[in-house]
Amino acid sequence: MKKITADLIYLVETDPITQHVLVLEDDGTILDIIPERECDPKDVQKMEGTLVPGFINAHCHLELSHMKGVADTGTGLIPFITAVVQKRDAAPEKIQAEIERAEQEMFDNGIVAVGDISNTTDTFQTKRKNKLRYYTFVEMFDFLQDPDADRWFNQYKKVYDQLELPKGHQKACVPHAPYSVSPTLFQKLNATYQGGETISIHNQETPPENELFRQGTGGFIDFYGGFDIDMSTFRPSGKSSIHYALEHLNHEGRTLMVHNTLTSRDDVRAALEKNKQTYWASCPNANLYIENSLPDYRVFLDTQAKVALGTDSLTSNWQLSILEEMKTIAKFQSYIPFETLLRWATLNGAEALGFDNELGSISIGKKPGILLLSHFNGKLTERTSVKRVI
Repeated sequence: MKKITADLIYLVETDPITQHVLVLEDDGTILDIIPERECDPKDVQKMEGTLVPGFINAHCHLELSHMKGVADTGTGLIPFITAVVQKRDAAPEKIQAEIERAEQEMFDNGIVAVGDISNTTDTFQTKRKNKLRYYTFVEMFDFLQDPDADRWFNQYKKVYDQLELPKGHQKACVPHAPYSVSPTLFQKLNATYQGGETISIHNQETPPENELFRQGTGGFIDFYGGFDIDMSTFRPSGKSSIHYALEHLNHEGRTLMVHNTLTSRDDVRAALEKNKQTYWASCPNANLYIENSLPDYRVFLDTQAKVALGTDSLTSNWQLSILEEMKTIAKFQSYIPFETLLRWATLNGAEALGFDNELGSISIGKKPGILLLSHFNGKLTERTSVKRVI
């Protein structure tokens, strides 16, 4: 049994507290939260700083860790995707070594669970070691080509079937993005769900995505043409891309919309009308890396939407750190309180992945991981750092 305290403890679900002690099992389960005066000081480990629960990385592409620095910054999503498609091949030994290194980076940065996109089996060996908890999203796409839906579905279903889940982990077959998944492939994906899954989908990450669905023009027409993909049967709806996704997604479980750089208040409201369990994963450093832009977070605050935070991949980020994502938001949109950012970084992500029974907040009975923030006085600065305590 361990007893720890610090200058301030953020519980997340209730107000922060001082002069209290966390009583924990050796495995990190929280047994009690008691006043400091009730403890013998010799039994308590007292730390300088602020205690918070472990971070949740709601969106990552761990399998792309070997591509750090391969794609240029600031080019926009379509050139970025092209670079990933053309340059992702590497020696298996390098891919595995970089996956292991990236997971250790997440662990050291206080991340306890990850919503991870998989197009291949490359990360499965690492996930079986159970160092972090994963919700693996086996992502499928057929480039809006209905006749090819069976072929692509079967290819990615084989990947899904090869993942053996450690205790506490989850997996699901999911669509990649509105611009890359046909109605037929959506139907085949929906038929795999048993109820209660989280369904992840990339959403409104770049202006050409909305242009494709509104006018049937723009960069994605040229992108698909460059890969000899026929778009002659595509018909625009006149609405933003999220409406196409909402028409075809399964809404019985949780939906995790990812990036949402161009999402409007009306888009959020439309999604919540379809599914109250809709979450919005934001990866601000990846948005800056790829598009030099950020979402307008007032959209999500005004609609009381539940935001979670992700890192995307090392192909589109300089590091895998939820704290750094929080710092970026605090720097560029400083009207968002720390308490809100912390909830996005912890409990909202845990809820989005269905892991909130154990993770996401400091509560009796949970095993959330405990982190120590240093150089923090209520506001995040460049000097604020994180250290894993439990």
